[in-house]
Amino acid sequence: MSHLSALLRRIGAAGLVAALAQPCSAAAHTLDLHLPDAPPLTLADDHGRHGIVGDITLKAATLAGYDLHLITLPWSRAQQTVRAGKDQLIIPLSRTPDREANYTWIAPVMTMDRAFFSLDKRVDGFEQARRTFTRIAVGRGSAQEQKLREEGFSDSQIYPVKIGENPAQLLLLGRVDAWFNGIPETRTIWPQVSNKPLLMSPGLMRTDLYLACSKVCDAQMAQRLAEAVRQLREDGTVAKVLTSYLPDHEGSAVAQ
Repeated sequence: MSHLSALLRRIGAAGLVAALAQPCSAAAHTLDLHLPDAPPLTLADDHGRHGIVGDITLKAATLAGYDLHLITLPWSRAQQTVRAGKDQLIIPLSRTPDREANYTWIAPVMTMDRAFFSLDKRVDGFEQARRTFTRIAVGRGSAQEQKLREEGFSDSQIYPVKIGENPAQLLLLGRVDAWFNGIPETRTIWPQVSNKPLLMSPGLMRTDLYLACSKVCDAQMAQRLAEAVRQLREDGTVAKVLTSYLPDHEGSAVAQ
């Protein structure tokens, strides 16, 4: 467990209120927040709505006394920018073993399941998927791309899709025969593309989606944001935001 998590447990609720009430010299600072356009998790600009993780992060920043400057880059480049930078925030980042040492993990916001989606073949696991699918769309630089590689899928089977491309459209046109993606994302995107039924595997990958920061990250800022997210979780705000985007979210997305 991180030193930050242990510290927050020791602080407790009273410490949370006191810390957030304290004036912060950086309160007027604007922090860079990197996020992809990945509904319903994050939205670059949708009339004031910024997705589940986006809305919660903005609320937490306001509570902690910070303004945010939203930046949308290709997901791989956003991760590189944050890793190499200082005090750069990023959402929604899956906390995986290969990423663990490269970021400051401020707070988990929600948990998400991933699954295989196809128009004509339903699989029950990674082994069956390796045998069944020839070309699988997956977000470039995503945790699910890394998972496919860890599970032994070949380069020829993995079709990384950059931000801006529509994997649902690729599936509909037959350019890929499966899509490995977050369940709430796919359930949001697919109805905008087609009314054809989509076959889904069981959830095969679950990770926490974090508000994270550069490895070199101001400790006071990280602590204040972590405490703000915890307060939003405890007062029910996180669950309310999740439900506002996903009224029926059981099995695909879970409030932390």
